[in-house]
Amino acid sequence: MGKKSQTKKPNSHNLTSKRPEVNKQLNDLVDKLLRVTVQPPLANIQKELEATKEILTLVEEIQRAEYTKDAQPDRTNPTVLSNFTNWLKANGALFDGMTIASFDGYDLGLKAELDIPEGSLLIGIPRKLMLTQECALKSSLAPLLEKDSILKGMPNVVLAMALLVEKYSAESFWKDYINVLPKEYTTVLYYTYEELKELIGSPTLKQALNQIKSICRQYAYFFKVIYTSDDEVCQLLRGKFTYQQYRWAVSTVMTRQNTIPSEDKSSMISALIPLWDFCNHTSGNISTEYNPVLDRSECLAVRNFKLGEQLFIFYGARTNADLFIHNGFVYEQNEHDGYALNLGISQSDTLKEKRSQLLEKLLINPNSTFYLDASPQPVMGKLLAFLRVFNMNDEQLQHWLESDKCVDLECLDCALDTCVEKKTWSFLQVRIKLLLAAYKSTFADDVKLLANNEVELNERRRLAIRMRISEKKILSHVLDYVEQYIKQ
Repeated sequence: MGKKSQTKKPNSHNLTSKRPEVNKQLNDLVDKLLRVTVQPPLANIQKELEATKEILTLVEEIQRAEYTKDAQPDRTNPTVLSNFTNWLKANGALFDGMTIASFDGYDLGLKAELDIPEGSLLIGIPRKLMLTQECALKSSLAPLLEKDSILKGMPNVVLAMALLVEKYSAESFWKDYINVLPKEYTTVLYYTYEELKELIGSPTLKQALNQIKSICRQYAYFFKVIYTSDDEVCQLLRGKFTYQQYRWAVSTVMTRQNTIPSEDKSSMISALIPLWDFCNHTSGNISTEYNPVLDRSECLAVRNFKLGEQLFIFYGARTNADLFIHNGFVYEQNEHDGYALNLGISQSDTLKEKRSQLLEKLLINPNSTFYLDASPQPVMGKLLAFLRVFNMNDEQLQHWLESDKCVDLECLDCALDTCVEKKTWSFLQVRIKLLLAAYKSTFADDVKLLANNEVELNERRRLAIRMRISEKKILSHVLDYVEQYIKQ
């Protein structure tokens, strides 16, 4: 673990002994950031976006005031990569038949140096090489974890803080691993206000704004903790804990973490697994498991790989919105993609109580999120039942409340009043048209924009456009399905 700091404890009322005028400015900015990020969410997404603009403006001022330079080396440097692989081998990692290489559109990945059949063992990483929550409990971070209830209750944040402690410790076991991590990411934490505007109309925008607000609030909180506590780890991080570094650590954890059994096998814990996290995503099945006998994480080939190909793994059945928010990419061939459709019963609805009672019988929350997808029958089950209940009158609701076959409402061929069925599908048709109209561009506009080489778009803007394209594909597919059903 990191070498203990011998630095003399600074006065807790001053950030450092240098540039007190800058420190006061920084303190004031962080105080203001904390105030604006603890405000309750706003009902209107446009107002939330404008509130986020204020947050990002504050963050820009904070970054200028922190005046720190990251000395992290170039991860593509051959010496840096060689040191990393030598460290892996010296500590029992297994990864024969592959090398770390650059790939267009992927940055670094793993390259097959021979033909690898499906099911073959690709990587074996012993527990001792992993940076985990349990490592944090054995480090200089432990005393702070014990007394800070907020930190203690956030496993992912614990891992991010542990990563920062190791990064700035004089002698860290994970130095060679940290040196090959990206310097920055394409998560929403790196988006500017103008780049976030590309998501207007998308339900993903609200998730992105919530994520930014949450991480900025965490940064401000831990900044205050670090500069007002005498813990050894706080002394180590003073002058080093910046917004830029916290954003980097959080993004590292979000994009690269996995879960493994705890040492006593009683629970699952978060872990950063060196080398395994160089594998990029593809369709398939989960091919990573933990070997309790050898006490290591093992990754098997998800398919046959030929010499020279990039080695991929499957990250799990996740929507593009999830991948976009937490991993910073969009997977166009995502068979598990879905559009989050939020539906709820209005408080002013005179039939609210009856609708809620019927939904309760169907085990459906009166305010629910349903997922539309590109399957042949995208409107089924709980979503269909909710829409039908939403469009019933008093008499119809009473009938189904008294029926012992209310679960039939989830079936496409349910024996239902014609007027309810018509209202149900017409409501969904209008709703989807409104959702598509909320975007500031059409599907065709977006495709054309990405194909236009004369328009300069950075990687984050391209990802945001690809995100809304994936949503519009699903909405258009469901709209076609609904309109075909109405014509029957």
